[in-house]
Amino acid sequence: MRVGVVGHVEQIEFAVVDTLPQAGEVVHASHWFRAAGGGGAVAAVQLKKLAGEATFLTALGSDGIADRLHRELRGHGVTVRAALRPGPHRRGFVHLDTATGERTITIMGSRIVPRGDDPLPWDDLAGYDAIYLTAGDAQAVRKARAARFLVATIRAHDALIEAGVELDALVASADDATEQRDPTAIDPPPRAIVRTEGAGGGAYATSDGRTGRWDAHEPPGPVVDAYGCGDAFAAGLAYGLARTGDLDQALDLGARCGAHCLTGRGPYAAQLSESPQPDSTRRSAS
Repeated sequence: MRVGVVGHVEQIEFAVVDTLPQAGEVVHASHWFRAAGGGGAVAAVQLKKLAGEATFLTALGSDGIADRLHRELRGHGVTVRAALRPGPHRRGFVHLDTATGERTITIMGSRIVPRGDDPLPWDDLAGYDAIYLTAGDAQAVRKARAARFLVATIRAHDALIEAGVELDALVASADDATEQRDPTAIDPPPRAIVRTEGAGGGAYATSDGRTGRWDAHEPPGPVVDAYGCGDAFAAGLAYGLARTGDLDQALDLGARCGAHCLTGRGPYAAQLSESPQPDSTRRSAS
């Protein structure tokens, strides 16, 4: 299958701390590292591990950070097709709490996103089985719709409204305050609206009136950190839809991807690297 991502990437500096700092407090990191982050990068690497190859359509700044990000993603085996923008690339800083595995994120700079008028291989997307979209302008969304399945995050809300295309699935966190956007403003309605609830699994509603839930999978090891779990889930969902055409099975695969991601330091160390048959006993529908 041909799969890919339309979206963004950021350079993330990670600091592992025993507890998150309170106002005015100094905390010491037990260790720290740097990696390509942002939903687009995380999903692209997860899709590559599931499908054997994946293409990432994105945009990069013109500094050394952008060069490092490009090299890192290529090192993960992702085919990167990037438009270039003048100026520095976006960065972020993440505290990783060893007690809970939770991540707290600070972003520096404006998001750099692909645009439909960028000289990227947009026409090729008509031959893709699945695209996951994390960011882009309305024209980029319309071009991504050429894929057989298009899954998007609600973080691209404004572009999705302007684009006016039907999504196969719209993914949102039920708990993240930054993702509390109104999905009913997107017209035509997505074929499925999927709301993740972390360890509680999640719920979905389809445009034809079907509702249901899925259960989270037990992580295959100790919980290390939660950075990237949501986008690993969405990548698994997109791949599962293209592979099976069945929403319940695709959600189960997404849940496996999210659970695996929890057990690695950073977003890539423990991503699911194969595509097991989904467990149909782990879902409920009405």
